[in-house]
Amino acid sequence: MHFLKPIVDLLVTLIIWIYFIPGFLLFFSPLYLAAFIFSSNREIAFQRLNNLYYRSFLCLVRALVPGLKIRIQDGLTSIRSSVIVCNHLSYLDPILMISLFPEHKTIVKNIFFKMPVFCWLMKTSGYIPSSSGWNASSGIIENMERLGDYLSSGGNLFIFPEGTRSRDGKIGKFNDGAFKIAKRFGAPIKVLQIKNTNGLFTPGKFLFNTCNQNTIEVRLIENLNPDYSSNTFSISGLVDQVRALYEEKLGMRT
Repeated sequence: MHFLKPIVDLLVTLIIWIYFIPGFLLFFSPLYLAAFIFSSNREIAFQRLNNLYYRSFLCLVRALVPGLKIRIQDGLTSIRSSVIVCNHLSYLDPILMISLFPEHKTIVKNIFFKMPVFCWLMKTSGYIPSSSGWNASSGIIENMERLGDYLSSGGNLFIFPEGTRSRDGKIGKFNDGAFKIAKRFGAPIKVLQIKNTNGLFTPGKFLFNTCNQNTIEVRLIENLNPDYSSNTFSISGLVDQVRALYEEKLGMRT
């Protein structure tokens, strides 16, 4: 029956992506329009709609892929007022993260801010455009002015410090932007680990792997409350600490 796998993968993949874009326009765009017109806080309203939309997307994926399980550590969705860092294995990772936290912001590649519909959605949601330098983007500067209040009111900022997907499951080089943001606003850092999203949607491939048994997991591996005012504190030291946590969990430490 292995000869049927590419056919099943293709059919399921097409259904998933048809829901992702045409389904969004048909079922969710009226809700976003209503939130844009009537909501007193468009940013939070859009974030909650993003959360609802991606939860529905993952429900569809689970229904279409019988061998898929998604396990979220108990209490994880109660995280508030934190900078969340996470490893990055697949394009599904940000979808999964948005589905966990109703009030969230994240760093998004600049290219998506050049797409008309995506640009409107992300700007209204308060997402922050990336740049080669953390002080170079006007979008970052504008959002940073409000990020402190957002975090203190219970919102989360999640970031993939590797900046791109790992092709071999190993942890890549970290950007230090997430840690600078945490220091600037005195925020705790939640270190999360995602497992096996690359088994469902592998980097570099168009088709979902729909005929395999796979368990996607998200768990908290460390809750850090650095003493940012300490004379011994350093951003590089914090980056090294978090990277070591991932390497230990992945069995990569020597």
